[in-house]
Amino acid sequence: MASSEKKRVLAAISGGVDSSVAAALLLEQGHEVVGAYMKNWTNEEGLPGDCPWEQDIRDARAVCEHLGIEFRILSLVDQYRDRVVDYLLEGYRDGVTPNPDVMCNREMKFGIFLDFALDQGFDAIATGHYARLRRYDDGTSDILRGRDGNKDQTYFLALLEQTQIQPALFPIGDLPKPEVRELARNFQLPVARKKDSQGICFIGNIKMSDFLSHYLPDRPGAIVTLDGREVGEHRGLHLYTLGQRKGLGVASNTFGKAYVVVEKRPASNELVVAFDEPDTPKLYASRCRIGGISVTRRPLAEIANLSVQPRYRCRATPVSVELSDDGRVAEVVFETPQRALTPGQIAAFYEGETLVGGGIFQEIHHENALGEPVSAKSLA
Repeated sequence: MASSEKKRVLAAISGGVDSSVAAALLLEQGHEVVGAYMKNWTNEEGLPGDCPWEQDIRDARAVCEHLGIEFRILSLVDQYRDRVVDYLLEGYRDGVTPNPDVMCNREMKFGIFLDFALDQGFDAIATGHYARLRRYDDGTSDILRGRDGNKDQTYFLALLEQTQIQPALFPIGDLPKPEVRELARNFQLPVARKKDSQGICFIGNIKMSDFLSHYLPDRPGAIVTLDGREVGEHRGLHLYTLGQRKGLGVASNTFGKAYVVVEKRPASNELVVAFDEPDTPKLYASRCRIGGISVTRRPLAEIANLSVQPRYRCRATPVSVELSDDGRVAEVVFETPQRALTPGQIAAFYEGETLVGGGIFQEIHHENALGEPVSAKSLA
């Protein structure tokens, strides 16, 4: 359908400012809008931290009442546990660092939520993501970075495929965050002054370490340096990630140099640390293997100028790519060494400002920040 055509839209409203403004804009544009809150987590197990789902529902309902649109609550707790929480816990058990926010988008918002909307006769779903869409005459679409570079959220959409993108709408993608706040006030939305939420996708303001500790038992072990010297004790390898500096419980040396995690050794249950310097072995890498690759519209083999963003709040760097025959695995070489590439994390592929695909870091080949290989064995 042409972008100017009026649509029946199911808008995902979280109770926050961004999704609420997105719904208000769609209504202003003349679309038929229904608001829906995805109840994915209720913290019935009593995890520490703030899980404000009840307040979020009240806020989402208040927004829909203010806008004069129907409000629905979709209870997806079981599906969220199966598709996101289990994925998260299994990743940490396996010694990698998964990204629940990316998986939540692929499996929940643009998976179960989208399927429900289409089954109910909606033409599209809308979210409050800071991302833009480019529509083509053949009916396909590209995802472009949000206009506000400080809020761009396309990284979290990296594993979406074309069938999930075509029915999507991102009404605030062309707006800077301050303007979204101003629109919330202009629309007189009940959440106009509400602070942005933090924490794990849909779970709330819960520290990841507290969340993991509730499900995965501590397994203490030695913190060692690269030369084998023991400098402390960790609570369990699953509570640490590569490149981590804070919360190690290991003091800096007399020159004020801070330790950083450079390796996790499951066999010996050792956490390996080193000083955070450009020539630190195992901290930097240019070469890696990325698996589980999906594309948004075109095969990566057809794209000449690829870059990869290895984490949120990180610049995309030009890469050279050697793809497997099925295009699902890539041997990637970054133009410049990257700090703390981490197995299990998401790699987002771009062509300029266009998101073209994504995958999961599987294996890292290390060197120092100067691009010089180190003798340490690769993480696999």
